[in-house]
Amino acid sequence: MSTIKTVFAPAKVNLCLHVLGKRTDGYHDLAMLMQRVTLFDRLDLELVAGGDVTASCPGLVLADGEQNIVERAARLFLAYVSMRQGVSIVVKKNIPAAAGLGGGSSDAAAVLESLDELLGTGLSRTELMGLGSRLGADVPFFLYKKTAWATGIGDQFEAWPGVPFVTLVLVNPGIEVSTVGVFRNLGLTHSRPIARIPRFPEGTSGLVRLLHNDLEVVTCQRHPVITTIKERLVAGGANGALMSGSGPTVFGLFDDYSHAVQVAQSLSAETDWWVEVVSPL
Repeated sequence: MSTIKTVFAPAKVNLCLHVLGKRTDGYHDLAMLMQRVTLFDRLDLELVAGGDVTASCPGLVLADGEQNIVERAARLFLAYVSMRQGVSIVVKKNIPAAAGLGGGSSDAAAVLESLDELLGTGLSRTELMGLGSRLGADVPFFLYKKTAWATGIGDQFEAWPGVPFVTLVLVNPGIEVSTVGVFRNLGLTHSRPIARIPRFPEGTSGLVRLLHNDLEVVTCQRHPVITTIKERLVAGGANGALMSGSGPTVFGLFDDYSHAVQVAQSLSAETDWWVEVVSPL
């Protein structure tokens, strides 16, 4: 049995995000269309002697101990399967942190799945997703592995066919946004039902009509640069643009790959923003 595994954890975007109301447990009921994209963190996992779990990320300071979601995922998994096993995890980050792209959650999902394979514990997808929900609201989505209409706190899924063929330009202005802070300042005045899964759009224009994010109003007020990015993408020819998650990353939808690349190169040359061209997974 191999004791080393390399995996690639994808980012996600929210094609729509509706906040339906606040729950008694402090979470919010959501309705979201979630799509994985071709931007990946790389994780190298190795089973090592002893019982210590370590996680490192060259070039990025990870939070120590229990605050590190990658380490927490490994410890949670080992406790769940009642195994004492040393694990070394090295994360090469390509997905910006605290960016609305789900990088940390995707990394945690990859750790749960990889340890299940390395240790031969044979957990079901349902069990893995249950563990994931104890780590963070987006973790179960990355274990679901499909484009999904997500409800509840983002942990109940209906498969969605996936988006029409488009190219996405991701733009991040290099600021970190607190998801907790955004939700705290949302100022919900009522709960509202959005129960229906969106109809599969015909072409890019139909997809653009789905674009919506209730969190934009809070994040854009605090960080006007997000509005500027959306305007730059649309001016460059994007069919539509939206902030992903709680931000600050914005994505623009393009029909033509070469056009998307030209816009991305232009934004990179003219600003100090992080820019990446990706496709739906």
